[in-house]
Amino acid sequence: MKYFTINELTKSATATRLGIANKPDAAAKKALTALVDNVLDPLRAAWRRPIVVNSGYRCAALNRAVGGAVNSQHTLGEAVDIEDYSRDRAMNEKLFNLIKEMNLPFDQLIAEGSKKTKNKFEWIHVSYGPRNRRQVLFLKN
Repeated sequence: MKYFTINELTKSATATRLGIANKPDAAAKKALTALVDNVLDPLRAAWRRPIVVNSGYRCAALNRAVGGAVNSQHTLGEAVDIEDYSRDRAMNEKLFNLIKEMNLPFDQLIAEGSKKTKNKFEWIHVSYGPRNRRQVLFLKN
């Protein structure tokens, strides 16, 4: 883990505000480390710009609080939502395309955005786990 830390991958303003202890167990820490080693660190090295983690690991209580899917890979430590540090949607689209071009061993790569703005590159969901199906999806708003 060169560019990312477990603390960065578990930090949550929602958890802080609601008093939720968002602490990963050993299995989730192992999954987070694998995600960083296999996807995030190689991506960051190639991108050569900071990448912001908006949402990483979510304990069950935090996942419920943010309205996450019951079977979310975030709860296993297998997924993060990221974006370029500039928060520029065009840069996020370039980052998304770089992930595809690098042929990284991801499970899912999803261009996401809020229903309010209908911009599908507000953030990028990327996961790594036992399957690594290399699914590329665009969230429909």
